[in-house]
Amino acid sequence: MSRIGRLPVSVPATVQVKIEGQNINIKGPKGELAFGYSPTVSLSFENGQIIVSRANDEATNRSLHGTTRALIQNMVTGVSDGFTRVLQVQGVGYRAEMNGKNLVLHVGYSHPVEVEPESGISFEVEARAGIIRVVGFDKQQVGQVAANIRMIRPVEPYKGKGLFYQGERIRRKAGKAGKK
Repeated sequence: MSRIGRLPVSVPATVQVKIEGQNINIKGPKGELAFGYSPTVSLSFENGQIIVSRANDEATNRSLHGTTRALIQNMVTGVSDGFTRVLQVQGVGYRAEMNGKNLVLHVGYSHPVEVEPESGISFEVEARAGIIRVVGFDKQQVGQVAANIRMIRPVEPYKGKGLFYQGERIRRKAGKAGKK
């Protein structure tokens, strides 16, 4: 049996769970998420825990078992606590600032790049430290928005300038070799 799939998902008291057919709706203080799961997986909600079980031990069903449980755990965590992805701005003259709800990036282009947050997403900026936080309740959406921001100016390997995730290891290259 799947080691991840057999663990129950504990649901806090502030989160409401509704299972209807092949859909699960989870509502909490941060927002509401819905997920349609495979018919080979069954869910039950009892004693403040969601239990995920599968029909048989076929390979696809085993993989769906663990994946479904992980997605439901992320939904419960998202609507109760939320998710944050942290980006860093590195480079001379590179900076990030807020313009209302929009994020404005000055990252070496001839114009500032303005990023509008999607619904359910908000930005926080620490201008002095060069830190951008992408905050939301849907883990996939937070990760995708952070990846889109990072692609505006990916870090380059020679000087290390650009946008990158906090804690990301930047692979640096040596420049040209000088003449002897």
